[in-house]
Amino acid sequence: MNATRKLSGIALVALCLTLGNPGNLRAQAPAAAQDSGAGKAPAYTLAEYNAYQACAGEKAPATQIKCLDDFVAKYPNSALLVYVYPLYATAYNQQKNPQKVIEFADKLVALGDKAEPGIRYQALFARSMAFASLPLKESDPGAKEIATKAREAALLGLKTLDELKKPDNVSDEDFKKQKQQPAILFNYTAGNAAMITKDYPAAVQSFKAVLALNPDDLSTNYNLGLAYKAMTPAQWMDAFWYFAKAVTSKGATQAQADKVKKYLKAQIANYQGGNVCDSLTDGELNELLQLAGSSAERPGSYSLPSASDISAVQKNMTIATVFADLKAGGDKSKLTWLAACGLEFPDVPGKLLEIVPGTDAVVLKIAFVTSQAEFDAATTPNMDVKVVGQPQAAKLEKDSAPRFTGTLVSYDPDPTFFLHWDKAKVNQEDLPKERAAPKKPVRRPTRKPSGRSN
Repeated sequence: MNATRKLSGIALVALCLTLGNPGNLRAQAPAAAQDSGAGKAPAYTLAEYNAYQACAGEKAPATQIKCLDDFVAKYPNSALLVYVYPLYATAYNQQKNPQKVIEFADKLVALGDKAEPGIRYQALFARSMAFASLPLKESDPGAKEIATKAREAALLGLKTLDELKKPDNVSDEDFKKQKQQPAILFNYTAGNAAMITKDYPAAVQSFKAVLALNPDDLSTNYNLGLAYKAMTPAQWMDAFWYFAKAVTSKGATQAQADKVKKYLKAQIANYQGGNVCDSLTDGELNELLQLAGSSAERPGSYSLPSASDISAVQKNMTIATVFADLKAGGDKSKLTWLAACGLEFPDVPGKLLEIVPGTDAVVLKIAFVTSQAEFDAATTPNMDVKVVGQPQAAKLEKDSAPRFTGTLVSYDPDPTFFLHWDKAKVNQEDLPKERAAPKKPVRRPTRKPSGRSN
């Protein structure tokens, strides 16, 4: 599953209140005959102003763009460019041309203080929206440069957002709420851009800023998990945690949750070297999802054994150590079970206490023993062994000591401790010997008396 810049769960509706409407960047220029403030006349002519107004009045995007091109050609250094560039961006946005929206948003921002903070904010908002719609891949030529500029612009958007002055008729609380969605967009854009440039610590910082405002967003949690996974070395516990937060997001559809859940399960299995017992991965996954659904932060004690942890246990593992560790319980038993489940163990010793014959398999109820004293004392089985393809196993004698090779598939912890084996074969030396059929006596033909004559 690849990273996505789709703004799932993030409102893409521009604010139309005191912050202006970033989806429509039109700003009204003062008429040439009006004062622009501080007793100064506008720095453009009436003809210039009328030409700009004519373009602003165009409704069709293509016609408006043609008009704006003519204006810029005639007045390349006009003071009205601060209003012209937003018109360009709005027209190209209507044409679904994000590259051009970005181009003219950048031109507006390049004007610096000539554009008021509100207009710059609108341009930067539109730029982030346009970047989100770009079909940009990490492998695309120039992707790193495009993403670097997108992150810089998004961070500038956050700074510009802070520069906006609260109107007198709006409360502090309402103004704070109005700025929340733009802050989410800018941080999300900065995080996605950092992912493309492989600056994963920066991506983590930006995505966490989004979650501080909207902690239940599926896409942000998922992308944060990808950022932790991509670090060197990978921060697996953090990655698993945020993938789980994405699965348990209240805003996630069932299809979205199932898709991320499947991905998370595969990542856990891969981290642990590919568990042979699928049920173990399911158990770990369910435990993680329960934690993620009930806790805002990952518990410091949460961890999963890695493939190297499991391999280290397997190097010195015998069926006797497995039996002892599982019976003891605790954390060690969990690690031992991860290492042992699904493995085949050879020549497992035991005392046969019961035989359950069947058509396809024979089930032997056996007590695991490692000494003569244990053998003599054993009266209750603690293993069931499914023997396949050896019907003669049904003829084993009770209280005998057959050895078997089988696959350990599950176990029941104390107080009813029991191991369950599948695909087992009893050692040929321990199977009852088939009695040879008695040989038939060899009958020799009787000789006929010779026909002598006296």
